[in-house]
Amino acid sequence: MPENDQSAKKLTILIAADTYPPDVNGAAQFGYRLAKGMTGRGHDVHVLACRPSKGKSFSEFRDEATVHRLRSHSVPTHEYFRITFPWEIKKEIGLLFDRIQPDVVHIQSHYMIGEHVLYEAVKRGIRIVATNHFMPENLNPFLPFPQWFKDIVGRVSWRDMGKVMGQADVVTTPTPLAAKAMHQHAFLRKVLPLSNGIDAAAYELKPGEEATPHASPTVLFVGRLAEEKHIDVLIDAVSKTPAALDVHLEVVGGGEVRPALEAQVERLGLQDRVKFLGLASDEELRRAYLSADLFCMPGTAELQSLVTLEAMSASTPVVLADAMALPHLVHDGENGYLFTPNDSNDLAAKIERVLSLPAHERAAMGKASRSMVESHSIERTLQTFEDIYRGASYDDLVV
Repeated sequence: MPENDQSAKKLTILIAADTYPPDVNGAAQFGYRLAKGMTGRGHDVHVLACRPSKGKSFSEFRDEATVHRLRSHSVPTHEYFRITFPWEIKKEIGLLFDRIQPDVVHIQSHYMIGEHVLYEAVKRGIRIVATNHFMPENLNPFLPFPQWFKDIVGRVSWRDMGKVMGQADVVTTPTPLAAKAMHQHAFLRKVLPLSNGIDAAAYELKPGEEATPHASPTVLFVGRLAEEKHIDVLIDAVSKTPAALDVHLEVVGGGEVRPALEAQVERLGLQDRVKFLGLASDEELRRAYLSADLFCMPGTAELQSLVTLEAMSASTPVVLADAMALPHLVHDGENGYLFTPNDSNDLAAKIERVLSLPAHERAAMGKASRSMVESHSIERTLQTFEDIYRGASYDDLVV
């Protein structure tokens, strides 16, 4: 972006996030890291998100930003996701714009809060950046309808994405594959692939630090325990690995399918080999990555998979489903393997292949994972977004 006298101006940034911590998912985590990173760069950052419980709207001053929580309502089919009603939030959004006078707004989806923040910004002539973290298919597990109806919902959602995000000055999404899907289904002419970014150094061993090895070779899964993650396929695969290899599995995260997964573990007699660790603190999660022998993501709806990037940052080999954006994170045979989605036999074979390797060969795979993460630097991502906030166009950006 060309230098100008505005390049050092402190910006007032409004991030509209339909999901935000304490929600546990990639989009919520990205919103938090974006807010924290921009505050660290000296900007005045505000986040507009759902209130995570019943009650009136309120604002709270947090380390990463001033977070404005809108009144919201629970969804019967999801353990924590909440929705807002336009007639309850439109006036409050307008009043917030009056109060903080944002220089730029950055919406994180085309649903609810993001949509109405965008409409308010358009009305006021404020610069708009839109980032898409969702595929309409992500909603399927929470829609209690037949597949034909879900397909209609998906098409409508794609159309609405194009209608809403098409009004933004710049549209981004984490991967080239997601950008291609938005071209094809939402008919968005220009979409910039821009990684969510990661602080890879946070997951490395510190000087003098050692990872505590597991007694048995251990596979790690991290993420929301949801249908589209296909953790049941991973559990089946572990049961199919050779008994002599004694493969164990650690599952970090919470979600609606945990009871079914626990029943599956009991049915397969894997209680001694599969541990559900629940939600973990940042440090607990870091230790889990560093101690794991292999990371697996069997999900089929990953737009980027920050948890996979975190595991790779900890120099961990990976076995990932050959679906959505995950193939971009594997050089087959170098840092791990892809497996056929939903095929527990193929997954078991790939797990066995990695965990049967001599320790030095697994370490080389982990080192290859770490080197691949360099292009996903959070500082690079933050700098690009700051350039966009200040007026950079698609033609100005090289990512």
